[in-house]
Amino acid sequence: MKNALHAFIALAALGVLASGSTASGQEDNGTEYRKLAPGVMTTIEAEPLAEETVSTHDIVEILALDPEFQTAKNVSFRRDVWALEFSFKPVRMVWVDVPQPGDKMRRQLVWYMIYKVTNTGAILHPVEKNETPQKFDVERVSRPLRFIPQFLLEDPESEKVYSDRLVPVAMQPIRRREDPNRRLLTTVEMSQQQIAPGESVWGVVTWLGVDPRIDRFSVYVIGLTNAYRWHDEPGAYKPGDPLGTGRQLRWKTLKLNFWRPGDEYYQHEDEIRFGQPGGVDWEWVYR
Repeated sequence: MKNALHAFIALAALGVLASGSTASGQEDNGTEYRKLAPGVMTTIEAEPLAEETVSTHDIVEILALDPEFQTAKNVSFRRDVWALEFSFKPVRMVWVDVPQPGDKMRRQLVWYMIYKVTNTGAILHPVEKNETPQKFDVERVSRPLRFIPQFLLEDPESEKVYSDRLVPVAMQPIRRREDPNRRLLTTVEMSQQQIAPGESVWGVVTWLGVDPRIDRFSVYVIGLTNAYRWHDEPGAYKPGDPLGTGRQLRWKTLKLNFWRPGDEYYQHEDEIRFGQPGGVDWEWVYR
């Protein structure tokens, strides 16, 4: 009887381990994650656009050698365009002791945001039609995608930009607070994941040293789509220059706007609100 009981306990323990969060941080339906109240997460749907699969430009490197070479004018460049769905919780704060040079510790306030990215299979692929003149259709395909994130927190008043910072000592306190059963990937870990169609991956982004006087700020999320725009400054490229000289490349970026109607003396996450008075909550921009 005792041996049977021990076997049962061992099997139960294996079951608990098997149902834990996956090594990749992807959704695992067997895990008992903390249930979120309705409306806690805000979701920005993946929305690649057909017009993003093509752009028309002169090939300035050729025209710099021969301005009359017509084939190098108004050339259409086509590409697959994909996008990931992005869900996030409100920006929050946590105090942690951060190691300093000389084996010292300094108590610092970490701003952080929990998010989830989902591969919905939103990939647009241009397909050439058997017609003259040349025409293209756009079809929807799916494949694994990689999210290589960059998060920028920007204060428009001071024009100061805070890049995301890895704060290892903050990961465990954040996880205990948010959901001990869910693994939250850092931005570095996130960039190493292949997200299969239909799968979601959870992550956390952290910032240090945010000015306590900040009252309006925006978070720019770069890497949710490969859509971009580029522009060649007229006359910037000269024969012999490296290819692309003078070219400006801007990536489609999600901009999240926040409002913090507090002061510098009492920093608390309850003061942070998604959206800004008189403005939009979020928008897609190129930067």
